[in-house]
Amino acid sequence: MEKLRFIKEKLEDKKAQDIVILNVSRLTNIADFFVIATANSPVHARALADHLLEEAENAGMDVDHVEGMEFGGWILIDMLDVIVHIFTPEWREYYGIEWIWSEAERVRV
Repeated sequence: MEKLRFIKEKLEDKKAQDIVILNVSRLTNIADFFVIATANSPVHARALADHLLEEAENAGMDVDHVEGMEFGGWILIDMLDVIVHIFTPEWREYYGIEWIWSEAERVRV
């Protein structure tokens, strides 16, 4: 839970909106949790991702890979047991991650 709290706080530092944490551990083996957040633009999404990546590195957290930085509509940050999805509003609605993973338990930190 400490890692989830850290991620949420770092996203909030840069004004991410509608942060949702899903426990997907019983539904898939790709990760234990998804953190989903909304940015108000691709530039904001990249700023959120950059901040989280920098702070995670400073804290000694592992990041496996990052996708989508060049476009910014959907940025995925794979932190091994946690996958962070940063969307612009249009992309979040289009992909419907929360709907796809609706069986996952929402987690509060």
